[in-house]
Amino acid sequence: MLNIGTKAPAFTLPDQNGVMRSLADYQGQKVILYFYPKDMTAGCTKQACAFGELYPQFREKGAVVIGVSKDSVASHKKFEEKYGLPFILLSDTEKVVIQAYDVWKEKKNYGKVSMGVVRTTYLIDENGIIIKGFDKVKAADNPAQMLGELE
Repeated sequence: MLNIGTKAPAFTLPDQNGVMRSLADYQGQKVILYFYPKDMTAGCTKQACAFGELYPQFREKGAVVIGVSKDSVASHKKFEEKYGLPFILLSDTEKVVIQAYDVWKEKKNYGKVSMGVVRTTYLIDENGIIIKGFDKVKAADNPAQMLGELE
């Protein structure tokens, strides 16, 4: 988990349409940057759909939502189309940004230990500073929680 008050690591990754997106593109706006394990899985779908439903309210508050996983651009495109997601999904197949944001961790599932993305959400201010960070978030509750953080 990165420290509150620190500069958010810069990045450039392809979105679900193959367009390169950088954190710097959103200077002057708040950014909800959320990391999730995998497209089309139950928890990740709940989280993405809830962010999608609340997206107009995020925009009203001057914030953008960006999801990041290690899935491919093509996988993100299918995920976006299947669920009508109105926000950006970034593909980090090399895990460069995932590691820069300290969300690649050891996970235990039914006694089995493996490495993976720990569901984490950061709120980055208009100047690129991390002002909130939450790890091991509850997928279904996280979008409403983040909307509340913008109050």
